[in-house]
Amino acid sequence: MEKLEFKFPSQPGKISPITALCGVVGSGNLEILVRTGSDADVCEVSIKTSARGFGEIWQAVLTDFAEHNPAGGTRIFINDMGATPAVVSLRLGQALTEYLGVAQ
Repeated sequence: MEKLEFKFPSQPGKISPITALCGVVGSGNLEILVRTGSDADVCEVSIKTSARGFGEIWQAVLTDFAEHNPAGGTRIFINDMGATPAVVSLRLGQALTEYLGVAQ
């Protein structure tokens, strides 16, 4: 199991009183938990993954997410079982939408 930690500048989103959970930990999938972070302009991400050696790919996917979404002020926890970058992006969007309370 590899553990990764990242911080990304990101446009602030609204502070939400809820904690959002999206996805399931299973083969080729992942679970994402979003809660309020400590800095309104930063998206903090902690990852536990079964796929070692993909830190640069995680950083690229998460950088894109933080640049294109109001994820500032969030703390995101990811438990991964080998999800592809497309699945990661999908789940991140779903979890942030739930956290922000935006209608889908």
